Amino acid sequence: MDRKNNLRLRPYHPTDFTYLYDICLKTGYSGKDATPFYKDPELPGHVYAGPYAAYEPELCFILDHHTRPAGYVLGCSQTEVFARWLNDVWYPLLRERYPVEGSYTELEKRMVHHIHHGYQLRPFLKDYPAHLHIDILPVGQGTGAGRRLLTAFFNALKAKGVPAVHLEVGKSNTHAVGFYRHIGFHIIEEYEQSFALGYTL
Repeated sequence: MDRKNNLRLRPYHPTDFTYLYDICLKTGYSGKDATPFYKDPELPGHVYAGPYAAYEPELCFILDHHTRPAGYVLGCSQTEVFARWLNDVWYPLLRERYPVEGSYTELEKRMVHHIHHGYQLRPFLKDYPAHLHIDILPVGQGTGAGRRLLTAFFNALKAKGVPAVHLEVGKSNTHAVGFYRHIGFHIIEEYEQSFALGYTL
């Protein structure tokens, strides 16, 4: 049976929240399962999934496989405003839960650094104010679902009057880099281990 027939795109619902965390973990190692690299399986979701669903749920779209979430796209329309909200609302409790001096794996150390130092604002935000994260489990990959999720997200940004969006992707995730370039993203900045990619709406 064609997998596409079992996939459905829909808006986010609060009951999806725990699924976001699970998908974030299962795709958190350059698109592969990051479970072995985390002692606390909720940590990546606290940084890359949960705050977006809480802050701007209308920009979160779910890919269902049958009736179970198998992917998502989420993000924010104004990164600078979102970064202030993270620092003032979302991260304070997490800073108590994850002290800097705690015992963490290498990937967890990156997450904890992010929690304590906040979102790093880049100079290109004036031209690419929105940003996004998209993660899809293997069952939904290679089906065109990624393009469908991005189209829904782009349309929602356009409705808010947002001119452009960016994301950051690891250089080692060559499949994702190729996918984004095929969609029409272009390189804004290059870092040691990642690219910042932009897309004009």
